[in-house]
Amino acid sequence: MIQYIIVCPLVFLAGLVDSIAGGGGLISLPAYMIAGVPPHQALGTNKMGSAMGTVVSTLRLAKHGYLKGKMHIALGAAAAALAGSALGSHLALLVPDTVIRNLMVVILPVTAFYVLRQKKDQEGEREPLPPAQLTAVSLGAAFFLGGYDGFYGPGTGTFLILVLTGAARLDIRTASALTKVINLSSNVAALATFLFTGNVNCTLGLAAGVCCIAGHYLGAGMVVHDGKKIVRPVVLVVLALLFVKVISGM
Repeated sequence: MIQYIIVCPLVFLAGLVDSIAGGGGLISLPAYMIAGVPPHQALGTNKMGSAMGTVVSTLRLAKHGYLKGKMHIALGAAAAALAGSALGSHLALLVPDTVIRNLMVVILPVTAFYVLRQKKDQEGEREPLPPAQLTAVSLGAAFFLGGYDGFYGPGTGTFLILVLTGAARLDIRTASALTKVINLSSNVAALATFLFTGNVNCTLGLAAGVCCIAGHYLGAGMVVHDGKKIVRPVVLVVLALLFVKVISGM
């Protein structure tokens, strides 16, 4: 029961954050570890809850038309994320956590600098990429960041939004919707791997998933109603928390 008391409220908060700017794994993954779930099982159980919640925010954003005209890109990105995440989750069973920790110490300051230097209205000023280039950038981001999501996870959504609004030049709402599609695909692929290897606490994962669904539903509504004003500050907060988490060695 103590595990549920610790995990469920934190996973709700993780779902809320993840649906807006990604990075929910920053909150949910440590929650499982604090509750005493073994590391590999924490990774797998976290994927179950995350996948359940991401379904809701993906459908809600798609319902509002943010993938209109981009569905072919979304489907290709989903396939790329499935492949990348399957590879990453298999590697996660072999590679020590210290590799990811050291890598993120380098990645996070660079990413934070990138976010801070962007003009608030820059997204609306730039010409969109040609279709072929947009597809290539989206598929590449889906494969490599999907691989990272399968390998470890926290920050995947944040990094996807940065790439899709920066390199791919998508508006923030379309980027958020496409991010959810990629995240859902990578979560499903990683979950299948961890289930197959017996690294998922299904009872705890299902309970956490219900809380994650509630968080994603609320957060997706916030993106729909005021995306630009909400997403950028949350991205910055998530990046700051990620960096603190990595430095503290949690």
